[in-house]
Amino acid sequence: SRRKTFIKPITRKGCALKLITRTLFLFYRETCCLFYRGEASHIASMRILSIDYGKKRTGIAVTDPSQIIANGLTTVDTKDLIKFLREYVSREEVERFVIGLPTQPNGQPSENQKRVIVFSEKLKKIIPQIPVDFYDERFTSVLAHQAILESGIGKKRRQNDKGLVDEISACIILQNYMEQRR
Repeated sequence: SRRKTFIKPITRKGCALKLITRTLFLFYRETCCLFYRGEASHIASMRILSIDYGKKRTGIAVTDPSQIIANGLTTVDTKDLIKFLREYVSREEVERFVIGLPTQPNGQPSENQKRVIVFSEKLKKIIPQIPVDFYDERFTSVLAHQAILESGIGKKRRQNDKGLVDEISACIILQNYMEQRR
């Protein structure tokens, strides 16, 4: 009953607001339970960074420090990716990297998978203090294209902003990874 009075007035304004309100409520409830049980030290305070590695461009997404919400961060030229990650890690606390592992629908490695593996090994050597996880990225580009079309972004912007798909794909990878961990 208390939860309903907390959410009901807000949900009339829109579905997205309802989702955010529900997420914040669940976080608040979980945080209170942790404090009550004396387990508050388990609350995440570092970001997870997701990488949708591509031959030319790479999409990057991050969580908020509490690891509740995944947000697209940017798209970087792949040749500048290591430099970007070094700079980002020096500014923000990152718990782990999640790299999309490109796999074909039948489970076989895609042509880009070898490049992703080589990149991940290089990343582990350059930034060894941050662990690297892989997440199956099958269909994330298709889902990203679908999300862009449904969002109402104009045709001109869709054609000019090629990195948008990569950024949204990284966000989808990160969101799915976080849901799997829960």
